Amino acid sequence: QVHLVESGGGSVKSGGSLRLSCAGSGYSFSGYAMGWFRQAPGKERTFVAAITGNGARTYYDDSVKGRFTISRDNAKNTLYLQMTSLKPEDTAVYYCSRSAYRLAVDLADFDSWGQGTQVFVSS
Repeated sequence: QVHLVESGGGSVKSGGSLRLSCAGSGYSFSGYAMGWFRQAPGKERTFVAAITGNGARTYYDDSVKGRFTISRDNAKNTLYLQMTSLKPEDTAVYYCSRSAYRLAVDLADFDSWGQGTQVFVSS
């Protein structure tokens, strides 16, 4: 059974940093691309960043490019999202998910979502 567990969320001031983690189990972690999405209150879930199974390629939404870094450690079956220069508009629940595609950005191309971790950025 596929299981994804996010952690590392919290409350920070504008300009601060956080590192999110996503532990995967129940499947061949390195065999899947991974992605981070976020959902603000009352809004749809949107793409943040994605990474290929071997970590060689990454892709970011323009809103986080240059501030967020996605990475993975396949030996630890863990996905990361390093977030810096955080802004109040980054406040959301952050979710990780896997994709059978080599590199995907569309919500429909991902499955097996985690429960999410809350990030709150105050001004």
